[in-house]
Amino acid sequence: MKTFDVQSIVINASFSKAFDFIAADGNLPRWASAFRRVGNGKALMQTPAGTVEIALKVDASREYGTVDWSMTFPDGNVAKAYSRLVDRGPDLCIYSFLLTAPPVPLESLEGAIEEQSRILGDELTRLRQLLEESSSVAQ
Repeated sequence: MKTFDVQSIVINASFSKAFDFIAADGNLPRWASAFRRVGNGKALMQTPAGTVEIALKVDASREYGTVDWSMTFPDGNVAKAYSRLVDRGPDLCIYSFLLTAPPVPLESLEGAIEEQSRILGDELTRLRQLLEESSSVAQ
């Protein structure tokens, strides 16, 4: 059973512009479909079971090009998401995202990664579109 997925995209935008946008947690609802609202270390997420408020922590390192998220659910389970941005020139970067299985019992995972992988692909496409449209990236 697959418990992770790695996807990447090429973005025609500068590393700095892409990093600033991705690392700003308030931008998550603009490209990550589960996030409805983000602010003050909290996020409202839409899940298959309904909406849930979580604690959200962003660990970002411009030096290493990493933006990682820790999401703590009301039951204490923690989900993590890991990503890296690589500078490839003045207006070109590569963004990779490691999707891991959600913190649910193993028997609940059947098909979960495949579905989340499909959603992630759509989200990365939306992220690329936002970053490549200069006017829409104002923070």
